[in-house]
Amino acid sequence: MAISYKPQLQQSDFQDLSKQIRFQSMEGKIWLGEQRMLLLQVSAMAGFRRELVSILGVERAKGFFLRLGYQSGLRDAELARKLRPHCSELDIFLAGPQLHSLKGMVKAVPTEVDVDIEAGRFHVEVEWVDSFEVEICQNELGTMDGPVCWTLLGYACSYSSSFMGREVIFKEITCRGCGHDKCRIVGKLAEDWDDAETFKQYFKSDPIIEELYELQSQLASLRTSLQRQEGQYYGIGQSLAYTKVCQMIDKAAQGKVSVLLLGESGVGKEVIARSVHLRSARAEQPFVAVNCAAIAPDLIEAELFGVEKGAFTGALQSRMGRFERANQGTIFLDEVIELSARAQATLLRVLQEGELERVGDNRTRKVDVRVIAATNESLSEAVKAGKFRADLYYRLNVFPVSIPPLRERLEDIPLLVEHFLKRFHSEYSKKTLGLSDKAMEACMHYPWPGNIRELENVIERGIILTESNESIGLEALFPQLQLEELMESRLASDGTLLQPAAEQSWIEQVLGSGLSLDAIEEQLMREAMQRSGNNVSGAARTLGLTRPALAYRLKKIGIEA
Repeated sequence: MAISYKPQLQQSDFQDLSKQIRFQSMEGKIWLGEQRMLLLQVSAMAGFRRELVSILGVERAKGFFLRLGYQSGLRDAELARKLRPHCSELDIFLAGPQLHSLKGMVKAVPTEVDVDIEAGRFHVEVEWVDSFEVEICQNELGTMDGPVCWTLLGYACSYSSSFMGREVIFKEITCRGCGHDKCRIVGKLAEDWDDAETFKQYFKSDPIIEELYELQSQLASLRTSLQRQEGQYYGIGQSLAYTKVCQMIDKAAQGKVSVLLLGESGVGKEVIARSVHLRSARAEQPFVAVNCAAIAPDLIEAELFGVEKGAFTGALQSRMGRFERANQGTIFLDEVIELSARAQATLLRVLQEGELERVGDNRTRKVDVRVIAATNESLSEAVKAGKFRADLYYRLNVFPVSIPPLRERLEDIPLLVEHFLKRFHSEYSKKTLGLSDKAMEACMHYPWPGNIRELENVIERGIILTESNESIGLEALFPQLQLEELMESRLASDGTLLQPAAEQSWIEQVLGSGLSLDAIEEQLMREAMQRSGNNVSGAARTLGLTRPALAYRLKKIGIEA
C-alpha cells in the first residue's frame, strides 16, 4: 500500500497515545503503555552531553546518542503497532513523530511522506521545530560544526526501519545547532544512500566498549571454568537468602554427610543437589537423580536397589538399581517422603552398612553412595503420623538445608529472567526485546506459588506469544491475571493529574481516623513484621525501605531487630 502525505499534524491525532500516560504518584513511577518513563530536566541532559563530548569526543558521543535514540524508537514502534492495529499504515507511521512531540523532545512536522511497503519505496522528509538537542547545544556547547539532533535521528532510523521491515536511514540535512535556519531530515532506504555503510558505523558499539565487553566475557568464562573445576556451581542468584544457602552447602559438600534439602516445590532442589555433587570429591563420578513420587510404590524397591531375574512377574533379566549405578558418586532422592515402608528399611541399611540386596536376591553387594534427599513436606510430621521411619529420618536429617521460596529472594528474579530468556531465545530461534518494564514490575510483585519452575514456564509462554523484536508484555506473561489499576493516576486532557477515587477514599479514611503520623507508621511496621514472621529484611521489602532504615525505626518504638 502506497502512502502519500503532505499536510501538517493535528493535535487531536494522538489522543490515543496521550491516554497511555499513567502516573503512579504513590509509587514514584510514570508509564507510557507498558514502558516506564522518566521526567528529566533538559538542563541535566545538557550537562550529561557536555561531559560525554568532553570525555569521548564528538564522534563517539554522537554514536552513543544515536544508539540511545535507536533503542527508544524500537520501543515506540512496538507501541504504535499495538495501539493502532486496525488503522491505516499512515496512522501507524505518524505515531512516531507524534510520540516525539508528546514526549516534549521536538515538534515533528512531516512535510513529505512517500512510502510503499510492498514495493519497497521510502522517502520521508520531516521538519523539526524546537529540538531539545539544539537547545542543549546552544546552552552548553555553542554552535557545532555539524548537525546535533543525534538522539532524534537515531529514533527516526529505528522507528522507520521497524515500520518498513527494512533498514531505513535518516540524515539531518540542515540543523539550527550548526547555524542553519531550521532542522530538516530526509529518510530513505539504506541502499538508496551512497554512504550508508559509513553512517551505519555509528550504530555499532564503540571499539573501546567492545574491547571491555570482550575482556569481561573472557573473565566470566574463566570464572565459570574455575567454578566448575572446584564444583562451586549453585545455579543463579545473589540475594542474601540464596547466598546463605550456598555457603551452607559449600561447608557440607566436601564431606560424605547426608544432606536433606527442604523447600517448596519448584525452588530448585535438584540444582542445589547437583551443586553439592560438583563441589564434592565425587564430582567425576555419577550423579543419579530419582523422583520417588514418579515411581509406583510396588516398583520403587526394584528401581532403587535392583532386581534379580524371576524375582516377580515381568522380571525377565537381572538389572542394577539406581544405587548401584551411582556407586562412588551421588544419588538424589527427590520427594523421599513417598518411599514405601520396605524401601525405607532398605535405604536405612544402605546408609548404615553401605550394602544392599537386589529384589529376589540373597547376595549382599557393597555400595559407596552419598545420599542427598529432598522433600517439600515436613518429615518430622510424617514421623509423628507414622508415615516415615524415625531412624531413617535421623540419618537423613544430619545436615538439613532450607531453600527459600522465590518470593523471599526477589532480587534474583531479574537474573533468572535473563537466564531463561537466553535459553528460550535459543530454543525457539527467536529474539525478543525482553520483558517490558510493566511486565518486570508484575514479576517483582507476583507471589510465585510455583517458584522458579513457574517463572521458567511463564517466560517460555511469554516468548511463544511474543513476536520477534517486540517486548514481552504483561498479557503474554499473565494472560488471566487481572492486575489492580485503581491506584494509578491519570493525565487529564488539560494536563492535570487526576487521583483515582479509590486513592482519595483511603486517604480520607486515614485522615479521619484521628491517628497521628507516628501512630500510623508504628502500626504499619508492626503489621509488616508480623506478616514477614519477624524477618526485618522481609518487612523492609514490604514497606519499600532498606533494612537499616527499618531497623532504626523499629528501635525507636522498642523493637530490637
